[in-house]
Amino acid sequence: MSLYTAETRRLTKRRFTRFFVIGVVVVLAAIAVGMFLTHEKNTPEVVAAAQAKADSEFQQATVQAEAERKACATQPGADCTQMWTPTREDFQAEWYMPPTFNFRKQFGEMETTLAAILALAAFVIGASYVGAEWSSGGMMNLLLWRPQRLKVLNTKLSALLVVLTGVTVVLSAVWTGIFALTANLRGTLGGMTSGAWQSILLMELRGLVLVLFAGALGFALASLGRHTAVAMGVAIGVIVLFQFGLGTVLSMAQVKYMEAYLIPVWGIAWMDKSVELVDYNAPCIGAGNSCEQPTLTLTWPMAGGVLTAVLILVVGLAMWTMRKRDIT
Repeated sequence: MSLYTAETRRLTKRRFTRFFVIGVVVVLAAIAVGMFLTHEKNTPEVVAAAQAKADSEFQQATVQAEAERKACATQPGADCTQMWTPTREDFQAEWYMPPTFNFRKQFGEMETTLAAILALAAFVIGASYVGAEWSSGGMMNLLLWRPQRLKVLNTKLSALLVVLTGVTVVLSAVWTGIFALTANLRGTLGGMTSGAWQSILLMELRGLVLVLFAGALGFALASLGRHTAVAMGVAIGVIVLFQFGLGTVLSMAQVKYMEAYLIPVWGIAWMDKSVELVDYNAPCIGAGNSCEQPTLTLTWPMAGGVLTAVLILVVGLAMWTMRKRDIT
């Protein structure tokens, strides 16, 4: 049996991997069921009921406004010209309709949710996969049989990335199908042109890259520390220090575009192709209604460059450490 096949079998047959994937599937299923149950298709009956509700609310508001105007007129010196007068535009039927799932407008958020959950799972699985090998002594036994350090570590990483790719592709396809069905039964698939489907496919590919990045990062951190807890500790430390601590300090210091220093913003820029940051601490440009705050746009190539730099640094350091340090 080849080393790659053995590592793939070892990864896929680990109970932790299987249970964690099952847990992820359960969470995703709960989200999908919740979205299905909380949305409803706008049938002619639903539209008619919403229109009737809007008309009823408009009539009640009109009667109440007229009564308030009469009461105001009886008070000496009262200015009743500024009192609110209800109009039909204030009571539109769509405001009284139940939420309906618009696939073209809402699926992007669902795809980002899927990518975030799978990236978290990939990080944990990748870290535990190699971390368990180090802490149990399995890595040392393997290197006695195959004393090629970099080849062993690269093969493990390759097996991890291939498995993560397969799981992500399958779940992404099922996820897309589920929400297409939800839109068909509880919303609308209107506007789904070939360009729209291509945009969704590209977004799913960016989600796949994010998952692979998280898996490789967890793998490399656990390999550096030779324990799963090291990767988990680094992740928690980054969240606490760079998200809450750094965010608070930057906010107090009124740093320009402080969100650019926070990790989730780069993930959003990668998945949504761009994100616009506003410097609320700077004086606005223009005057009157045209006064606007200065903005900074983070694009997906910028986010991809940051992710690539981080990955090369951490994985490269893990490979260098594997080559230089003693195994015992």
